[in-house]
Amino acid sequence: MVRSGELGARELVQASLSRIDALEPQINAFTHVCHESALAAADEVRPGDPRPFAGVPIAIKDIRPVTGLPITMGSDLFAGVVSDHDAFCVRRLRDAGFVIVGKTTLPEMGILPTTESRRFGPTRNPWRLDRTPGGSSGGSAAAVAAGMVPIAHGNDGGGSLRIPAACCGLVGLKPARGRVSHGPDSGQSFLASDGVLTRSVHDTAAVLDVLAGYEPGDANWAPEPDPAGPSYAELATVDPGRLRIGLALNPPLEGSTLDPVCEAAAQDAGALLESLGHRVEPITPPWSGLDLLSDFTRAFGPLISMGTLIGGRLAGREPTEDDVEPLTWVLWERARAQDTLSLLSAQLRLEGVGRAVVAFLSQFDAVVTPALARRPVAIGEIHGGGPDPWSNYQRSGHFTPYTAILNVTGQPAISLPLYHGEDGLPTGVQLIGPPAREELLLALASQLEAALPWADRRPAPARD
Repeated sequence: MVRSGELGARELVQASLSRIDALEPQINAFTHVCHESALAAADEVRPGDPRPFAGVPIAIKDIRPVTGLPITMGSDLFAGVVSDHDAFCVRRLRDAGFVIVGKTTLPEMGILPTTESRRFGPTRNPWRLDRTPGGSSGGSAAAVAAGMVPIAHGNDGGGSLRIPAACCGLVGLKPARGRVSHGPDSGQSFLASDGVLTRSVHDTAAVLDVLAGYEPGDANWAPEPDPAGPSYAELATVDPGRLRIGLALNPPLEGSTLDPVCEAAAQDAGALLESLGHRVEPITPPWSGLDLLSDFTRAFGPLISMGTLIGGRLAGREPTEDDVEPLTWVLWERARAQDTLSLLSAQLRLEGVGRAVVAFLSQFDAVVTPALARRPVAIGEIHGGGPDPWSNYQRSGHFTPYTAILNVTGQPAISLPLYHGEDGLPTGVQLIGPPAREELLLALASQLEAALPWADRRPAPARD
């Protein structure tokens, strides 16, 4: 509509800003809204603009730098910090024509799978305001689900795109390791990947075409399906053929229990795939009984604690316990006390686990699991404060045991909002693809979307 001139980009961006202003008091999805710069950028878009997303509003998770905008990481430690450059992924979104309307909330440093930082307070799920939208890209998911923006950036180091997608009834793809550059601020990341939260598989595939690809200085990058071939958006429409699909219910985290609603969703997804002509069989991947939380924390803790270190440097002083939430401080102290051999040993063990899991799953074209082990938890149940923050951290793993293992293996994985519970909350299902095979995963997801459409299911704020 913008390209044809039927709708002006300013009109479109103003509609997004107006919805943000109207809904923000009850949802609390944004850390910063940039009315003036967004409208100025919209005014630069003219009819016939060839960029694929010219004039389309987007929000950026407040964990990546955006030139001229604050970056908070959800923490008091970053008070007053304004970015002087764009992350590579942000630059690519701008180059595609997106108009940035603001930055979205996250748990402090992106640690937890809920979004209720001390600095900004709880972000609420548009489907039920007493429940979490998930995390750590919770503000982005809430903003898309509520209709504030049609699409939002996020990233995923342990499920942080797929978890909020499952909580908010959205599509959340974690791309394969190395698919999206972390530059210019970060080198290669063993666990994290940037992506988006959307309402449709097509939108997800189209933005992957924007974000994917090598950037100068990248140490590693994922191979493209065919550099001269069709785009991810085109490949998502291809019939995937008859696939061999595994159905895995055993949680990768020892001690986790599976909610019957989440289990039924995965089972129903398996039955739906069979009705579409695929061969589905129950499997038990070799990920149960492993001490994944301990080794994941040894690797994840230092990665997260870099935010505390950087925040202290930007503030020009050593960070103190008062600067951050109790859980962040615990992880910071553990990271500083951990010797190099412990970190490298944990990474080595995780790589061994990843290799074993990928080898086992290689006999299947795709795997289905629950997206979450529990329904979206109540606000206040899992947070970074209180006298015993470590128990919150451990409990968070049992809420989301199916996601982090794919950050360890590096495989692409996607959460799809196939079902809805009687409690009024979405119920997501996770699909896992072969290494570096997002196109197969997207084609299968498109087939499921066509068979069981979800686009018309929207929470009350998005229907107003």
